[in-house]
Amino acid sequence: MVGLRSQLELHFVLAPVSPSAVKTVWTGVSTVLVALSNWFFGGGGAGGGGDLGGGPGSAHADTTTGRCSPCFSTSSARAAEGGLRRWRIVVTTIMWKVIQQGTKSLILFLSKIWNFILYFLRKNGRKVMQHQTIKYDNVPLSPLSKHRLSLVKRKVLVLDLDETLIHSHHDGVQRPTVKPGTPPDFILKVTIERHPVRFFVHKRPHVDYFLDVVSQWYDLVVFTASMEIYGAGVADKLDRNRKILQTRYYRQHCTLELGSYTKDLSNISHDLSSIFILDNSPGAYRSYPANAMPIKSWFSDPTDTALLNLLPVLDALRFTQDVRSVLSRNLHCHKPCYSF
Repeated sequence: MVGLRSQLELHFVLAPVSPSAVKTVWTGVSTVLVALSNWFFGGGGAGGGGDLGGGPGSAHADTTTGRCSPCFSTSSARAAEGGLRRWRIVVTTIMWKVIQQGTKSLILFLSKIWNFILYFLRKNGRKVMQHQTIKYDNVPLSPLSKHRLSLVKRKVLVLDLDETLIHSHHDGVQRPTVKPGTPPDFILKVTIERHPVRFFVHKRPHVDYFLDVVSQWYDLVVFTASMEIYGAGVADKLDRNRKILQTRYYRQHCTLELGSYTKDLSNISHDLSSIFILDNSPGAYRSYPANAMPIKSWFSDPTDTALLNLLPVLDALRFTQDVRSVLSRNLHCHKPCYSF
């Protein structure tokens, strides 16, 4: 028996290596590598049993001879372990690149969502603001307040149009100040020097409510430096058949000084104690600074609340004997101080 075993071992060592034998060995090595990968990622511990009965580097003992099987010798196990280590490095590198790429894709996706949210808010913010129920608590006057109000003259509030109550641009403007795609509140079609022109008019936020309230406190007058054919159309749209903007003055009633139009309040009333103007342009009231209430220019901000912020001041101002006693305190301002 021993002699037969020795002959078999000698035959194995001395026999020439055939291609089929090489193929068999390579198949065995490949099988071992697959088994090692399954053991590594399938939970086999180092040196533990697993499916192989041992960790990397352990020999598969032949139960017949008690020796290591030639297809999985110590050198083969080391080579397999080195190949597996390199394979693990490659897999780890690929996984890391996938994670990096996935992180970049996730950040890009989230940024697109955020940009869409901002675009949606900018596009629809004005509609949301206009439909909110915002009002000034115009509580009924007490008997004492009614008596005090009866002792003073009802005052005149002069209102500018462009950049004060509205903002507009016509279809010939190359770069309108309003963001493209923003729908106008109304379109005004006029003919200027035999040429048809369309004006896209945007109302300042809360202008309708503002006019509703102040028309109860003051006699309202429109005074604009715009042409009458345009200013009259805008005033009609703001009035909405309420007959609160009946008195109107246009460019022909202005005076051209230092390259800009000024508005002479004495053309409206000689009693300067009971008249003042709300205008975004300081040049328009340069002759009557003590009869002016500045307001910041408005172009397209849907969150603007300047008109609402003025209501408490306007409510109190109607009780004064002379509006200049209050408004003259604002003479040091070179920009709108009531714009908040």
